[in-house]
Amino acid sequence: MPDLGHDLLFGCFAPPEAARRSAFVRLAQEADQAGLDLLGVQDHPYQPAFLDTWTLLSHLSSVTRRIKLVPAVANLPLRPPAMLARSVATLDLLSGGRVELGLGAGAFWDAIEAMGGTRRTPGESVAALEEAIGVLRALWTDGPGVRLEGTHYRLAGAQPGPLPAHPVGIWLGVYGPRMLRLTGRLADGWLGSASYAPPEKLAGLMRTVDEGARAAGREPSAVRRVYVVDPSFTTEQLTELALTHGLSGFLLNVNADGTGPLMRFAAEVAPAVREAVAQERGTTAPAALPDDARIEHRRLDPSARPVAPPPHPDRPAAGAAGERAAQTLVLVHDSLREELAQLQHAVGEVLAGRDSPAAARSFLNAMTMRQNYWSLGAFCASYCRIVTQHHLLEDEVMFGKLRDAQEDLTPVLTRLEEEHELIASLIARLDEVLVAMVQDASRLEEVRTVLDRLADCLLSHLAYEEEQLLDPIARHNVVV
Repeated sequence: MPDLGHDLLFGCFAPPEAARRSAFVRLAQEADQAGLDLLGVQDHPYQPAFLDTWTLLSHLSSVTRRIKLVPAVANLPLRPPAMLARSVATLDLLSGGRVELGLGAGAFWDAIEAMGGTRRTPGESVAALEEAIGVLRALWTDGPGVRLEGTHYRLAGAQPGPLPAHPVGIWLGVYGPRMLRLTGRLADGWLGSASYAPPEKLAGLMRTVDEGARAAGREPSAVRRVYVVDPSFTTEQLTELALTHGLSGFLLNVNADGTGPLMRFAAEVAPAVREAVAQERGTTAPAALPDDARIEHRRLDPSARPVAPPPHPDRPAAGAAGERAAQTLVLVHDSLREELAQLQHAVGEVLAGRDSPAAARSFLNAMTMRQNYWSLGAFCASYCRIVTQHHLLEDEVMFGKLRDAQEDLTPVLTRLEEEHELIASLIARLDEVLVAMVQDASRLEEVRTVLDRLADCLLSHLAYEEEQLLDPIARHNVVV
């Protein structure tokens, strides 16, 4: 299978060892700060030495800003698909569209049975996985109550929702022929490991995926291929895997203390592979974030932000009116967060070339894409105006009242004003690339890059503002 033309993704894959939990969190944060795309976390619920994967991913979503979170792979026999659908959608909403679902049919059956799970034959595993995909997609699609009658799973009028912030990909971690054909027929991706599928076996495995896709009337390019590798893989090997087997995602297998190899992977291997693949494709590799972008991220580093002093005993206690005023700010911010998720969803839909769930995983034709681009631009422009107006109101009204009421808040308020200027510059940049995208479809990836940076900055800024200002707003009853 030749190169499928997907954008390349790089990340890490690690076991969630409870004894190394602090190191694991640091590893995730460093991977995020290094610009890696994916964080894959093993899911073995029966392993007492491991943290629960979904609880860990939920925590990691709050301490990272950009990296996508992937259970690699979620253990289906111990995670019923209806509940898994709710968990995935919830985390996707809370993280701003940063979840993809790696899903497995199950292994280590003695351990699964010990946890109350059902032992399945290979044939039953294929059928259960297919039914689970149907359950997940049904509960992620807006509409009336869903009824599905399956041998292993059923829905008896379950209401869809919450809906994810973006079209969550279902990547199957499978290796058998029937499972691989199922991947080609129904899944969004394949998530394999060099430990189970060494490079010399990839041609046959990927050919089976492609056969399944074509038999279902799909293009093989509808299925992304993600591969877990160890640090011994070279730039040349990864480039060849991308160009000859269609692989487009590479996760470095490390332990929680594997920061050194991971940072080399991010700083040296990933850029080199991107450049080599781009040259072979005759395109331009995505540029690294320019210096000004790295400066922006440093400016939003929580450790560099001033902190409001603790309330003085003589200051007034918050009354009911003040509490309502503080809650108003939270409500405004929540609205901005929700609309940001909608904006990211819109960009993700266009980037994936999806028109609707029925036409999912097929690229839009040129005319439809052009219409979607115009619609996306209008939505972005509307959202950006809302953010800008909110920040102007804060700068001109609310911050002035807070300064008058509590002078020692000045460093915090000054910092918040500086961040408003930074966010305004990112909004202006997003507007520029949106206009350019209408004329040049290749600029869509640039739109997502700028939007990701805007999201990083805005979400961090809103959280900082709430941490520092809710108490003063409530105490001084400052109208928001």
